[in-house]
Amino acid sequence: MLEELFVSKVRVKILQLFLTSQKDSLFHVREIVRRVSEEINAVRRELARMEKYGMVTSEWRANRRLYKFRRDYLFYKELLSLVAKTQGLGGNLIKNKTKLGKIKFAFLSTRFAKSLPTTADDVDLLVVGTIVLPELQSIISDEQAKREAEINYSFMDEAEFKFRVRRRDGFILKVLMQPKVMLIGDEDELLEGVII
Repeated sequence: MLEELFVSKVRVKILQLFLTSQKDSLFHVREIVRRVSEEINAVRRELARMEKYGMVTSEWRANRRLYKFRRDYLFYKELLSLVAKTQGLGGNLIKNKTKLGKIKFAFLSTRFAKSLPTTADDVDLLVVGTIVLPELQSIISDEQAKREAEINYSFMDEAEFKFRVRRRDGFILKVLMQPKVMLIGDEDELLEGVII
């Protein structure tokens, strides 16, 4: 089954487009071609293969065939995680990990990774460790400019994180219990000491 996932750079670009777009976004072939900067025949070929494997569905509207990624695809969560770790905010955090200090844990909320709307109460990103704050703020600022939206993030050192977990702080428990995409660190270790 893995051979159906990553067979070409065109497939990778199409996956990145679908998985970083709003939920249930529909794309016409020409729009996909424009957004991934690839030849139309290569895009059509990949879309046909992806539809054959059940990754995308298509529908006709006003003489135009539109495609969308299937959220019930077997490897959807895994692909979303891969894309979140290589693109946008997640990719930039991982790429600049050494400049950011000593990060123990970093994760994105799944809602943020799926480009779903979030509220002011949601935390899109949590970073735990000894952090070089200007570097983190620069990366977040760049991503906010690209998205044209504010990113809600929180950061703390390891001692504060452990203290808040032990104290069963409402904020930290809510953030830890939300669905997440781990960027740095192990989720089991992150949730140690948290009793659900």
